[in-house]
Amino acid sequence: MQDEKSLHSLGNLRSMEIIDINTGAKLGFIKDLKIDCDESKIISIILPSHRASWFGKNDDIEIPWQNVKKIGVDVVLVDGGEYILRE
Repeated sequence: MQDEKSLHSLGNLRSMEIIDINTGAKLGFIKDLKIDCDESKIISIILPSHRASWFGKNDDIEIPWQNVKKIGVDVVLVDGGEYILRE
């Protein structure tokens, strides 16, 4: 039986700030999730990019779920590694 403390709703996850464990940088908040419906599991989290690309379009940042290291009370710690573009 799963401990209720380890369960989070989508609304709860979206309200948590995402922090890169390598730099301590605040990456923002979850914009969307990529889900494998056949396996009933999260594939990756999608974060909005703060950089605009050509024609003013923002490229989203996709971080694989296995890079989520810890979900706390109000933050999610991720290993952003090569997925985060350094400025």
